[in-house]
Amino acid sequence: MRLRVAWVGKTRQDWVRTGIEEYASRIRRYVPLEVLEAREEKGAEAETARERECDRLARLLSGNARLVLLDEQGAGLTSPGFAEFIGKVRDAGVGDLAFAVGGAYGFSESFRSRADTVLSLSRMTFTHQMVRVFLLEQIYRGFTILNREPYHH
Repeated sequence: MRLRVAWVGKTRQDWVRTGIEEYASRIRRYVPLEVLEAREEKGAEAETARERECDRLARLLSGNARLVLLDEQGAGLTSPGFAEFIGKVRDAGVGDLAFAVGGAYGFSESFRSRADTVLSLSRMTFTHQMVRVFLLEQIYRGFTILNREPYHH
């Protein structure tokens, strides 16, 4: 299984970039990982920004990937539940698993309709920058749980 994680906008803060690099390198011990950034749409109305950003995300992600959207309205999972989700996808022989984090206005309806799964990292609201690190950390945690390693305790 290959993993792709795509989000809208550049990673601006150094500490976020450091966290991304740290967890990306840890995840790569388990699966190939590609981290992708779609250009943020500036100065457009919300609906136009959503459509354009999601078009860019779609071009970055394989059309046959199992697509997971990160959205505040998504289902909440525990870390072991998230690990189980990853394990089921892996064990089903899925070649590409893709996670997408939308921009400030979220996902367009057309992009949302392509999603296989919609998950939420928390009921709380986080910045789009922070979510990048949180998502990668949870993916890493999921693999350590699946491999019965002591990281999650």
